[in-house]
Amino acid sequence: MNKCISIVVASCFAVLAHAAPFSPPAPQIEARAWLLIDAQSGAVLAQRDPDRKIEPASLTKLMTAYLTFGALKEGRLQLGQTLQVSEKAWKAEGSRMFLDPRKPAVVEDLIKGMIVQSGNDACITLAEGIAGSEAAFAALMNQTAQRLGMRASHFVNATGLPDAQHYTTARDLATLALALIRDFPSDYKYYAIKEFTHAGITQPNRNRLLWLDPNVDGVKTGHTESAGYCLIASSRRDNRRLLSVVLGTASDAARATESQKLLNYGLQFHETVRLYTANQPVSVFRIYKGKGSELGVGFTQDFHVTVPRGSASRIKAEVIARQPLLAPATRGQAMATLRLKLDDQILAEYPMVALQTIPVASLIGRLWDGLMLLFKGI
Repeated sequence: MNKCISIVVASCFAVLAHAAPFSPPAPQIEARAWLLIDAQSGAVLAQRDPDRKIEPASLTKLMTAYLTFGALKEGRLQLGQTLQVSEKAWKAEGSRMFLDPRKPAVVEDLIKGMIVQSGNDACITLAEGIAGSEAAFAALMNQTAQRLGMRASHFVNATGLPDAQHYTTARDLATLALALIRDFPSDYKYYAIKEFTHAGITQPNRNRLLWLDPNVDGVKTGHTESAGYCLIASSRRDNRRLLSVVLGTASDAARATESQKLLNYGLQFHETVRLYTANQPVSVFRIYKGKGSELGVGFTQDFHVTVPRGSASRIKAEVIARQPLLAPATRGQAMATLRLKLDDQILAEYPMVALQTIPVASLIGRLWDGLMLLFKGI
């Protein structure tokens, strides 16, 4: 007979004695949609309409950059390589880095032009260099969006120029931005560049927070008449990263101000603690009918949780698992649930996985464990 068992895991964390036990409500944000996420824990700290379909404008260029960095990592593109500038790229509408179709462009300059200057001509040149055409590149964008879990997004171009079939959500944009930072940490440095000069023309990064807040190290602005002024911003302080997505504000200044409100709220009133280290068993369970009698369960990556500042010492953890556990078990297979409580309130539940693979035992071993289970009445 299967039954659930629970094990209370003691957890204690040092915190400031004078810290506030509960966080106040999130600030009011003057935007159509927004989202604030702690990058380590994945906790959503504030949101409004995060799944509302919106026009991403130049925030699209995060996906263009993601595919560009992927091509660099795989050796399909080199920083010093040159790409021909097509007539389509040269004539691109909107923001540009002012490429010359008579002069091949260096890939690293194109990356800076795409990120710092938000150049549509740079994006099209990179897209054509990677995939042969912008349409083929858009197909890669959509494949990558599905792989990353961006289920509510669809791309038709590399620039973000308006199109009825070109859309996403605040939640999907957060997923993309966090994936870019996680998967390409050495390339993320380009988002901190404050200005870039090409063809004798110096253009500033439109992300005002790079000047206003020393903790902000990216990410990207976007604007069209229909999308409004948008900004995805990331702040890193005390080994902690927060990501804000603010969509559809009224002005360039407003998108910076409203993003700053969200980031300050998350940093001031919340803290993130590491509860468990990657690949270290949180609990060890008896497993039957396998080549091995004990199975460690836990997490394959460091496990963090975000709570109101000053409350981490009151977290209680409970591991819940169905019994008996029977082989086979494969590393990474969900085997138990971690339930976290703050005082008497359930914060969340998380799947815990097997930390090793235990194959099925021999026939004699299985018979012996079967007798043991029968004797114990399990």
